[in-house]
Amino acid sequence: MPFFRDPVHLIPLLFAGAILIGTGLLSLPLATVDGERAPFITALFTATSAVAVTGLIVVDTGTYWSMFGQIIILAMFQIGGFGIMTAATVFGLMAGRGFGLRDRMATQVERSMLETGDAASVLKLVFKVTVTVEAIIALVLMLRLTISYDVPLINAAWHSIFHAISAFNNAGFSTYSDSLMGFQGDPLVLGPIMIAIIIAALGFPVMQDLRANRLRWRQWSLHTKMTMAGTAALLVFGFVTILIMEWTNSATFGPMSVGAKVLNAAFHSVMPRTAGFNSIDVGAFRDETLMINYLLMFIGGGSAGTAGGIKITTVIVLFAIVGSEVMRRRDAGLFQRRFSQGIERQALTISVLAFAMVFTATAYIAAVTTLPLEDVLFETISAFATVGMSTGITAKLPPDALTVLALLMFVGRVGTITVATALALGTRGRLFRYPEENPIVG
Repeated sequence: MPFFRDPVHLIPLLFAGAILIGTGLLSLPLATVDGERAPFITALFTATSAVAVTGLIVVDTGTYWSMFGQIIILAMFQIGGFGIMTAATVFGLMAGRGFGLRDRMATQVERSMLETGDAASVLKLVFKVTVTVEAIIALVLMLRLTISYDVPLINAAWHSIFHAISAFNNAGFSTYSDSLMGFQGDPLVLGPIMIAIIIAALGFPVMQDLRANRLRWRQWSLHTKMTMAGTAALLVFGFVTILIMEWTNSATFGPMSVGAKVLNAAFHSVMPRTAGFNSIDVGAFRDETLMINYLLMFIGGGSAGTAGGIKITTVIVLFAIVGSEVMRRRDAGLFQRRFSQGIERQALTISVLAFAMVFTATAYIAAVTTLPLEDVLFETISAFATVGMSTGITAKLPPDALTVLALLMFVGRVGTITVATALALGTRGRLFRYPEENPIVG
């Protein structure tokens, strides 16, 4: 059917289908520790958070869900991380004659570096990178838990596999009730998780470019240059600002040694990039630190990876447009390349829609609860950007607010992709143009 062959329709349907299946499985008595059925909103919210690789939770993952339930959650965020996006390509290949040119372009809107018809290469790259990184991180964590924390091998293996997959998929789910706060002084636990998150947040187009061109900067595509430079800048910015702002905070970095402060500042400069783990109490952050997190979460990571947000390249394009206007230049661009008008419009549209969704959700939740506005805003940005960090208010929200967050997570995961695809494929030429007239702006 043409409707289902169009990735603009197929991708959201696949995500929605996975969420419904996950909700059904988590609703089984077998999925909870006490053998009772989980409330529908709890199952739905958890399934949405897992498939959208967000990590927001209303119940403790390690104590509420049974081993069966935890396995279902793990499977969902693995699928949400890369499976459904690649499934759209596989669907076309299995159909007998594959997607047409327009369909292949649609599945690659967030994989703009990949050549059309290169579906097999995409799948191989996704599979190899995913399995390799997750296996290495899981092995390192398992050895650390077994040797240094005397955790039984079987338990260590499960915790390590769960956290490795959760980290690479930027899911933020943890089998520990306090996330990773118990390891806030251990670089051999926090370090590997940070590495997995950063790699996955670069996006698969960047990984493919790095595989082909290594560290030869001149041969990198514009997309790779923008993503790598933006990632480095945001990591440094987040590290420095969080370290300075929380240095004397008695509820966070204050009691720590200098080394632990540096480690945790580095860790929490990575987490807002849609990862969702925390090694300290996020609710104890100072207001100015929360504001930095708003920014980092909203921007997110690289395109076509497991990260969320409006993406690094989107923000860089917007700044380049502003710069070109201020400098009175005709074209906006970077690294001796100019952006097309279509890309500029996509970046602007995605940003405005994202802001509108976060603003609307924040206003609604603030109206139906008595929670502090800064906490509500943090929660909505975290949901939209599929981050999963929270100041601790998720479980306090009423069902209608949780439903709004679930919709925000779903739209945040598939919405920007769908909007960008619709813009890329929906351009229609006109045989006429209206007369030009310029309103006063600014």
